[in-house]
Amino acid sequence: MKPLAYRMRPANIEDIIGQEHLVKEDKIIGRMVRAKHLSSMILYGPPGIGKTSIATAIAGSTSIAFRKLNAVIHNKKDMEIVVQEAKMSGQVILILDEVHRLDKGKQDFLLPYLENGMIILIGATTANPYHAINPAIRSRTQIFELEPLTPDLIKQALKRALTDEHRGLGSYSVSVDDDAMDHFAQGCGGDVRSALNALELAVLSTKEASDGTIRITRETAEECLQKKSYTHDKDGDAHYDVLSAFQKSIRGSDANAALHYLARLIEAGDLESISRRLLVIAYEDIGLASPQAGPRVLSAIQTAERIGFPEARIPLANAVIELCLSPKSNSAISAVDEALNDIRAGKIGDVPKHLKDAHYKGAQELGRGIGYQYPHDFENGWVEQQYLPDPLKNKQYYKPKQTGKFEAAIKQVYEKLMKKK
Repeated sequence: MKPLAYRMRPANIEDIIGQEHLVKEDKIIGRMVRAKHLSSMILYGPPGIGKTSIATAIAGSTSIAFRKLNAVIHNKKDMEIVVQEAKMSGQVILILDEVHRLDKGKQDFLLPYLENGMIILIGATTANPYHAINPAIRSRTQIFELEPLTPDLIKQALKRALTDEHRGLGSYSVSVDDDAMDHFAQGCGGDVRSALNALELAVLSTKEASDGTIRITRETAEECLQKKSYTHDKDGDAHYDVLSAFQKSIRGSDANAALHYLARLIEAGDLESISRRLLVIAYEDIGLASPQAGPRVLSAIQTAERIGFPEARIPLANAVIELCLSPKSNSAISAVDEALNDIRAGKIGDVPKHLKDAHYKGAQELGRGIGYQYPHDFENGWVEQQYLPDPLKNKQYYKPKQTGKFEAAIKQVYEKLMKKK
C-alpha cells in the first residue's frame, strides 16, 4: 500500500489545503483553472508543503492530459515522448519535479514547445528560481511562491485523512488526543508529508482497545514522529533570509528576535556565517556610535572559535545582546558609499598640486608639493588648506549622528573644523 501522504494528495484545486493566496477562486491560479487557461508556472517553496501535489491538483482540475517527470531522473528521451503526445493531442501539462536541475540540453529541447504553448510546464522546486533557474525558462513561466503550512492547516490535513474512508484512515475507529494532534502538527516542522505518515504509523502500530477504538496519545505521537531535525542549507535561499533577519533584528534593537535567529544559525552549526555577519553589523550598524563594539565582537568570535560549540553559543549571545542594545549609527558606511557613488559617476577631479608626491627629483619644476602646509607645525595640529579636488572642494560626505557619546563628541570637532573652512 502506498503511504498515506501519497494517497491523500489533492485530486483537484478544491482539495488543496492552504495556499489561498494562489488557489482561491479570485486568485491567479484559481482564475486560470476557472478560465481553463493555464500558463506555464514554477511552484517554489520549502520541502513537504505539497508542491508536486498542488501541481497535480492544478492539472487534475483541467481536461488536459498531464504527465509527471523529474528533471534529475528522466532524460531527454522521456521528454520527447511527452512532446509526441502533445503533438497528437494538441497540448500536454508537464509536471516537472526539481525543475532547477534541468540541464541545458533538456532546456533547449523544451523551450520551443513552451513558447508555442504545446507544453504547459508546472515546475516544482525548493530553490529560489531567481537564483537557480535558467533565465530562458524563467522568462517563459510565472513564478509562484508557496507558503509554509501552519500547524492549524496541518491539523486540517490530518483530520481529513482520519475521516476519508477511501484514501485515508476512515475505515478505522481512531481517537487522537488533543496534545497528540498538537505534536503531529507542530513537531513536523511544517512538513505535512511527515505528519501524515507519522499518523498512519501511529494508527497501524497501536492496538485496539476493547471497544475497537485506536487511541493515539501524545507518547505514541512522539514515538511515531521523532523530533524533526532543523535543516539549514548554507547555499539555499532560506540561509540568506535568516542572515538578513538576523542583521535587521539587531539593527532594530530587538534582542529577542536576534537571539531567535542566532539560535537557528547555531543549530545549523554555522559559526562562519555568524562570525562574519556580527563583524559586519558591528561596523555597519553600530559604527561610530559605539566604536568599541567592533573589537569586543571580534574578541567574542575568537573565543567562540577557540572553545567551539556548544559553549560557543555563550560569547556569541553576549555579543548579539550588546549589539542589539548599543546605540546605532550608519554614518561611516553612508559617508564612504556617497564618496564611492561620486567616483563611479566620474566626479573625481585632479589631486591638488600641493598634495601631490614631491619625493623625487624634478617634482618642484612640475609644481608638485609647493605650498603644502604641514599641520604639525601649527597650533592644535591643524591649518586650513584644500584637500579635496576642485570639483568637490566643498563636498561633505560625513554627516555625523548623536546616537552615542563617542560620535556626539567627534561631531563637535567635525563641525568646528567645517566652520573654519
